[in-house]
Amino acid sequence: MKETMKLTKTDLWSLEEYSNLRQDFRKMVIAHKKNRQLSLGDHATLYFEDSITMKYQIQEMLRIEKIFESASIEEELNAYNPLIPDGDNWKATFMIEFPDPEERAICLEQLVGIEDTIWVGTNDRNKIYAISNEDLDRSREEKTAAVHFMRFQIDENTLQELNSGKALIAGIDHPKMPFQTIVSEPVRSSLLNDIC
Repeated sequence: MKETMKLTKTDLWSLEEYSNLRQDFRKMVIAHKKNRQLSLGDHATLYFEDSITMKYQIQEMLRIEKIFESASIEEELNAYNPLIPDGDNWKATFMIEFPDPEERAICLEQLVGIEDTIWVGTNDRNKIYAISNEDLDRSREEKTAAVHFMRFQIDENTLQELNSGKALIAGIDHPKMPFQTIVSEPVRSSLLNDIC
């Protein structure tokens, strides 16, 4: 298993350094993120996080908030480091995306519990369901949130099957938004790099 890559202050640039590097770093991160997202139908997407996506998030927060004090930087690191995979899992931001606010409100009422039905695996009998919102509960009885944070704990059997070339599949088992897809090879490779 790959060692976890948590960020520290030494991994970050100062505000001045980041100002000079931001344009190039942003281009690199955008290209990197293309192989870190998985569409689960027309209105749902998994955005898989890693140390690169979180470094970008932290640098942007420091820049926007003009944070340069050590204690405040550590607070940002503590907030975002839990979203970096631990070497035996994948971590993702799951977003339910409806441009129209009225349609979104109606759909979020219909999709209560969807966060517990998101899965990855190698076949229909071997589904690894997301562990959702470990930081705080984002759903209520009357509606779900549009954003959920997820962890997929990858077992040894699934890892062996993926390493032997089996396809990675993903889906949603919620009755109001059922979906299943084969994960593209670029995304599959990027995710496997988080573990092995």
